[in-house]
Amino acid sequence: MKPFEYVAARTIDEAVEALASSKGPAKPLAGGTDLVVQLNEGRITLDRVVDIGRIPELKRVDVDAQGQLRLGAAAPCVDVYSHLNVQRLFPMLVDSASIIGSVQVQSRASIGGNLCNASPSGDSIPTLICLGAQAVIQGPSGRRVVPVEEFCTGPGQTVLQPAELVVEIVVPAPGENEGGKYLRFIPRNEMDIAVVGVGSWIRWEPQSGRITDARIALGAVAPTPVRAPEAEAALIGKEVSWDVIDEASRLAVNAARPISDVRGSAEYRRHLVSVLVRRTLLAALERAGVDVKDLGGEAYAG
Repeated sequence: MKPFEYVAARTIDEAVEALASSKGPAKPLAGGTDLVVQLNEGRITLDRVVDIGRIPELKRVDVDAQGQLRLGAAAPCVDVYSHLNVQRLFPMLVDSASIIGSVQVQSRASIGGNLCNASPSGDSIPTLICLGAQAVIQGPSGRRVVPVEEFCTGPGQTVLQPAELVVEIVVPAPGENEGGKYLRFIPRNEMDIAVVGVGSWIRWEPQSGRITDARIALGAVAPTPVRAPEAEAALIGKEVSWDVIDEASRLAVNAARPISDVRGSAEYRRHLVSVLVRRTLLAALERAGVDVKDLGGEAYAG
């Protein structure tokens, strides 16, 4: 590992200034579960590391009176999935936060860090896309807001400019009759990277039984997490039924552009997309109040 300067910022402004004034490459450090590994293995070299883990605003997990979630970029996963209001209002986020690494890793790893690492298989990113989350970014030119869906630009690449950092993630308050679910497939029970990850989110109208909105996001099947627009369009406006869900699960495969590697072939990943979309849609509908047992077909609960 190349020697680097360590700076512990006490405020967001201090962190931005420390990043901006570095004579060479600099990055913020939240939990360090990815950054430290990358430094140790020589995958990246830095002249300055700016610790943002002691900044109070970046550690908060707040749900306001309207149900909107403001998630500090350095808030550890354990603080997210153990928060009672997050459990009540955003169970889909709990799905993701509770499977990132081991229990020990979750005490340091953050949703903000998982997003900024921009791995195609990042478990939190499909969930944040489905929930319509936005990343609040601060840098030398001030603050700007970017939808999470537009944040990742390639493997390990994001829209962040030099000396910018994510300060919080804002998730809109949930409405009535909606639900979401994230699932991944991994060879082991835990501490593994998703071969495929899928998030599905649904809103429906009980009176008509029709789906009024839908979002499906896929992970580990393209250079960045991607939406599945054909599958979403096949759901919106349709009455909830097994055939509609099955059709959406088949169409979702069209959004996948997987590669073959040691964890699975491209063909296998396409198959997993269809399976996981079907399962997450059923689970999302169940969370939205639909009795999925009445749909027939392959019932899934969980």
